Amino acid sequence: MAFAALASRLVEMGALAPDRVGLVPTEPHATQPSYRRLRDAASTRPAEFADVVASLHGLPRVDLDGLCSGTSLAGEFSRVFLHEAGLYPYRAPNGEMRLATDDPSQRGAISAIALSLGGQITLEVATHEDIEIALDRSGAGEIPDGPDAETDGSRAEDVESLRDLASGAPVVRAVEDMFERAVALRATDIHIEPVRRDFQVRVRVDGVMRPLPHPRGLALRALVSRIKILCGLNIAEHRLPQDGRTRVRVRGRELDVRVATMPTTGGEAAIMRLLDRGSRLVELDQLGFGHRDLAVLRRQLGMPHGLFVVTGPTGSGKTTTLAAAIARLNDATRTILTIEDPVEYEIPGVSQSQVRPAVGLTFASALRAFLRQDPDVIMVGEVRDAETARIAIQASLTGHLVMTTLHTNTAAAAVTRLVDVGIERYLIASTLTSVVGQRLVRTLCADCRRAMVVRPADVERDPRLVALRIAAGAALHEPAGCERCGQSGYRGRRAIFEVLEVTEAVRRLILAGADDAAIEAVARSDGMTTMVEDGRARCLEGVTSVDEVFRVAALR
Repeated sequence: MAFAALASRLVEMGALAPDRVGLVPTEPHATQPSYRRLRDAASTRPAEFADVVASLHGLPRVDLDGLCSGTSLAGEFSRVFLHEAGLYPYRAPNGEMRLATDDPSQRGAISAIALSLGGQITLEVATHEDIEIALDRSGAGEIPDGPDAETDGSRAEDVESLRDLASGAPVVRAVEDMFERAVALRATDIHIEPVRRDFQVRVRVDGVMRPLPHPRGLALRALVSRIKILCGLNIAEHRLPQDGRTRVRVRGRELDVRVATMPTTGGEAAIMRLLDRGSRLVELDQLGFGHRDLAVLRRQLGMPHGLFVVTGPTGSGKTTTLAAAIARLNDATRTILTIEDPVEYEIPGVSQSQVRPAVGLTFASALRAFLRQDPDVIMVGEVRDAETARIAIQASLTGHLVMTTLHTNTAAAAVTRLVDVGIERYLIASTLTSVVGQRLVRTLCADCRRAMVVRPADVERDPRLVALRIAAGAALHEPAGCERCGQSGYRGRRAIFEVLEVTEAVRRLILAGADDAAIEAVARSDGMTTMVEDGRARCLEGVTSVDEVFRVAALR
């Protein structure tokens, strides 16, 4: 079987752990495992994965330049079909018909394309990214102007007219295309925002906003109403904020979409958070912790009780870190209960619940119920108020390992935050075991990053290099920009960390009422590295840039 052969080859390369082969999920209702799932599980670059596939099947390999040098034949087929199947048909400059694929084992889809083209085709292997870019550049999926496109806002005053407008083909197609483009760019958020008498659509990619092409001839209210219909919100109410959620399927992926609408002076804005239900659960060892930090985490997670906290702003990867920690503890000897908002990672063997304030299921009420079930480990998505904090502290005092998140700028500031919500210092000192502070930095695109050597003039001109203790002669990398990274020079993100272990010295400071700076100073004397220092190490490794470290982390 081709899947087994490919998995074996990846194991030989060291790109896939042998014990993970059996854990690679398959597509729902699939008759055989998909290469796409195996590609997501392997720790290898897309180009390297495609090289292995081409070698395994004895097929030629084509890159993005080769795909774009010919004439696209994608317009003859369904855009959704081509994206989900990972296929790009085109005519080469010499007139030969070719078909690029990222999975040569899907014989049914390949045969269907060949039959439709009615001629002999040459099968090639390309990366999934290059096929996506080629399909997008070919113009597949442009939003056509329809008879209902030019619509004045006055028509939408009537609710039924507004509902009919939002259900029209141009608006439906525009929203679908918006999701398609967002997924192709690996976006985490979509923002539809009024701008004077018009509106703009932007997506957040790797933590940075990026504009999307403006849907032509469509009214803002029609787009927002379509999104409200998908989420079951009140389309007639545009004076108050509304929150909702829905689930969509885009390019073969199930996405949970959290929607928030907000009235503004220019009209109604809609912000959508995209959560991939098929996200691969990352192991703790793969998150990028340093040797000291990983040893601390392993030691503290092995404790039978206590309070384990992850801190950082919204969107800094706190949930991913908690999920990895839970996966490490997840075995047949422990009962693990979680209450989250929402459930981002589905972990087999763990009882996971989602908050539902409308029916009274909050973090606090769920925690009370958990204590009656005698679990070994409890995970609370976030400590937002004094009630939740007190119950979490009580649970950690009565023999449970409690894991949660806080919104603070540093690991040491978690102590101050808990004091602010009303927790006594003696309780914090006796329950808190460790605090992880983290931020997400963009990683340099491996295909276009440029190597550079720091010159004495660079050190004199840029005080950030001095602050990071990067001397002249150090080898760094800087972003360049290419098709694969959208000309940004960055592709993907990874975390930088600081791990504060609550030692006896730190406990004495907490009891004495010491501030964040004093607690951090003692922790650093015990071996803790700050996020900025961790970012410096990633710069020297060529993972990210100095600009990126200073964009997300502040010196202190």
